[in-house]
Amino acid sequence: MVCFRAEGVRLDQAVAEACGISRARAQAWIAEGRVRVGGKVVDKAAYRLKGEEVEVFPKEERPLVVPEDLPIPILYEDKDLLVLNKPPGLLTHPAPGVYTGTVVNALLGRYFPVEGTEGLAAERPEEVRPGIVHRLDKDTSGVLVVAKHGGALEALARAFRDRLVMKRYLAITEGVPQEGTLIAPIGRHPVERYKMHVGGIAPRYAETDFQVLATAGPYALVEARPHTGRTHQIRVHLKHLKAPILGDELYGRKSPHIGRQALHAYELRIPHPRTGRILEFLAPVPPDMARAWGALGGRWPEGVLREVPSYTEAQ
Repeated sequence: MVCFRAEGVRLDQAVAEACGISRARAQAWIAEGRVRVGGKVVDKAAYRLKGEEVEVFPKEERPLVVPEDLPIPILYEDKDLLVLNKPPGLLTHPAPGVYTGTVVNALLGRYFPVEGTEGLAAERPEEVRPGIVHRLDKDTSGVLVVAKHGGALEALARAFRDRLVMKRYLAITEGVPQEGTLIAPIGRHPVERYKMHVGGIAPRYAETDFQVLATAGPYALVEARPHTGRTHQIRVHLKHLKAPILGDELYGRKSPHIGRQALHAYELRIPHPRTGRILEFLAPVPPDMARAWGALGGRWPEGVLREVPSYTEAQ
C-alpha cells in the first residue's frame, strides 16, 4: 500500500507521481476501486485533492523481464564482478510500469542468449535485480558495480553497509554550496511523496562531504562524497545548501544547457569481494556535462576532464 497527501491536483496525477506509474495505469487503478481518499473509495480520476490522505492498493503484476542487447560501456570484469559506466537515461533495474531498457535487461542480454528465453520465470520488478549491489538514479551517469554470483553480492553488500566503499561524484550546481561535511537526515517529502526531503517522514541519517572544485559566476563544479546511501542524497543535500544541481527538474529547475541533472558518479573504490584488495574505477566526465560546464564559462581543473576510463589496484 502507498499512502500520501496532496492538495490542488487531480487524483490520477497524484497517484501516478506517488507510485511512479503512468497516468493511464493510475486511472485504471482508480476505476478498479484501488484508491481511497480520506478512507473512502473514490473512482473519479478527475477528483481534485484537498489535502486528504490517499491510500493506493497497487495491482499485483508479474511482468516478464527479458534480455535486451543494450550497449553499456564496461570498465572492468572478472569472474566475481562487473563494473559499468552507466549512461544517463537508463534505469538501474525495472520498476512498476518500466520493464525494458534497464541495466538489468542489459545484464540478462549479456549473460543469457536472447533466443530461448521462454523459460525465464516472470518476476515482480523488485525481485529482478541480478547482482545489483547499489543503484544510480535514471539520469545520473557513471560507475556502477554488479556482482556476478551470490558470494560476491554478499561481500559487496557488506562493504557498502560497513562504509568500506569510497564514492566520488561530480555535479554542476546553480549556486555555490558551503564546503565541508553536511549531516542532514533525509526522509520522504511530507506532501510530494515521490520526492525526498531533509527531515521529512521517517528521516534517516545522511552524511555527505562537499568540495567546490571551480566556479563560473553563480555556478559551481562540486565534488560530493556521500558516506551514506539515501535515495537522492546528493541532490537533496545540495538543494538544502541552496545550490541545486543544474538541470535537476525534481529539486531545481530545467536547464537549456543539459537535458538531465548534471550529476556523474566519477570514481568508486571498493574491496574486491574475493581478495579484499582495493580496486579503484574512474568513469570519464560524459560529453553533455563537459559541454554544459563549458557553455557556462567554466574551466575544468587539471586532471578531472579525462577521455578514457581508468582502473587501478592497490598493491
